[in-house]
Amino acid sequence: MTWDPQQYARYTDERSRPFFELTARIDVASPHRVVDLGCGPGPLTASLAERWPEATVIGVDDSVDMIRAAGEHSVAGRIEFVQASIADWQPAEPVDVVVANAALQWVPGHINLLGRFAGWLEDGGALAFQVPDNFTEPSHTLLRDLRVSPRWRAKVGAGADRTVGVERPERYLAGLVAAGLAPDVWQTSYIHILYGDDPVLEWVKGTALRPVLSLLDANDCEKFVDEYAQLLREAYPAEPWGGTLFPFRRTFAVGHKH
Repeated sequence: MTWDPQQYARYTDERSRPFFELTARIDVASPHRVVDLGCGPGPLTASLAERWPEATVIGVDDSVDMIRAAGEHSVAGRIEFVQASIADWQPAEPVDVVVANAALQWVPGHINLLGRFAGWLEDGGALAFQVPDNFTEPSHTLLRDLRVSPRWRAKVGAGADRTVGVERPERYLAGLVAAGLAPDVWQTSYIHILYGDDPVLEWVKGTALRPVLSLLDANDCEKFVDEYAQLLREAYPAEPWGGTLFPFRRTFAVGHKH
């Protein structure tokens, strides 16, 4: 699957807000080594280095395109980016903070990785992650239904249902406890206000729609997107004052090692 860093960054403010709300709950005063799993194009990774100026920060992402974009945020001896699968990558030495912002939902069975991530931590360290919990919203159910429709199922039907991509908050809490961490788990429901033509479509082009676009040729991409856009316009009509409301629920989890 390919990623488009510019498309992903189109709604930077809305996508970055959960990151800062997540990391605000990390109670580690002066970490020396920080890891950002699924770092994307890099600016949020760089913000970790700003928050903890004595730390070395490593961003990890399996997308060549994202790592290439992140390179502009590299700082010798301070901020490094590595192209690798976050399910397989291993730090060379223990770390103090591990962050995974809107990344683990792309890793099947990621709840089974929490113990491994926790095992990287020094005493007093923290594991913090957040995942979307909006797979039952129209943005995803319409995409799923279109993918398995007679016209498209042969090409993009496989893996259309992504509801199994995340766990319930209680499962994440139990996973942190099993990993020996003190848990702090919560959910937040945002109502984003998006502007412009087909704003929800533009949002999902940066995330949920990427697997579909990666499987179709240019002609089929255009046809599929046209069909999906019409469905989204009906599900998310613009308000009379111009904005489009886009509800989005996320699950947050922070575990501290004492």
